[in-house]
Amino acid sequence: MRYTDTHKAETRRRVLRVAARALRARGPDGFSVAEIMAEVGLTHGGFYAHFPSKEALIAAAVEEAFEDIRRRHLRRTAGKTTPQALAAYIDAYLSPRHRDGLQSGCPIAALASDMPRQGPLVRTAYDKGAAGLLARLEHWMPEVEPLKRRSLAASVLAEMVGAVILARAIDDADASARLLADSRRRMRARTGLAAAQA
Repeated sequence: MRYTDTHKAETRRRVLRVAARALRARGPDGFSVAEIMAEVGLTHGGFYAHFPSKEALIAAAVEEAFEDIRRRHLRRTAGKTTPQALAAYIDAYLSPRHRDGLQSGCPIAALASDMPRQGPLVRTAYDKGAAGLLARLEHWMPEVEPLKRRSLAASVLAEMVGAVILARAIDDADASARLLADSRRRMRARTGLAAAQA
């Protein structure tokens, strides 16, 4: 049976959505092509109609993961002022929901420790996605001077990523929640926002 180009594109999108979730939840080496294809309802052999290699799939899944986050940020911040958008972003990023939602969370926090062992195709996709996320965060920074805005945005992002990684690693649920609440308050203060409600 011949399928339309639309069918092929939709199948590729389905594969990428599943792969992006598996990638964030288990890392690049934590899933197989066969698993992804089976979850989508396809055979392993059908994989090569969409991707030349697993590395190409991982790179495309990284791009999809960042795009998924971008779409959610747009929905979360639509119609908000710049300070409101920044507050919404900080509160969502440093939340128990984000901590617990590894498979749907920020690819920077989920994949940072995996990137040094990946090939150039995957690393390029990750770098591009991280740069896009940083640019959105930079847009919301209170600093007027461009270099200071960029520096503050990079520092805030690094601190938030580190807080989420540490909160995920801590076994004590109360200590993890306190870490996130403290980080939210500190991030709001650093960026000129009112203290978060813990």
